[in-house]
Amino acid sequence: MPRSVNSVASRARRKKILKRTRGNFLSRKNVWTVAKNTYEKGLTYAYRDRKTKKRNFRALWIQRINAAARQYGLSYSQFMGKLNAQNIGLNRKVLADLAMNNPQAFEAIIKSVKK
Repeated sequence: MPRSVNSVASRARRKKILKRTRGNFLSRKNVWTVAKNTYEKGLTYAYRDRKTKKRNFRALWIQRINAAARQYGLSYSQFMGKLNAQNIGLNRKVLADLAMNNPQAFEAIIKSVKK
């Protein structure tokens, strides 16, 4: 009996990856082996950078809170320590947003922490 290779499924599998690499440069978009490697490496980068994104945003929030707190004579660590001591449950994302977009509210938080 002749060997069955299921070329329909093989072609569909290749077309799926070639469709996802459309827009890449030179042979990365149309040569199967190069496109497959490009696609798999891209998935690896995407997985890695989903975690890196969280790190980067936390660092950005800390920098913004630090800059805003220093205007009122507190360092970031002092501010966060006093915030936690008074059981004020605002996370860094919210604090950074207040520091950037609503300085009056952030100043009220600083005053409540300082007293």
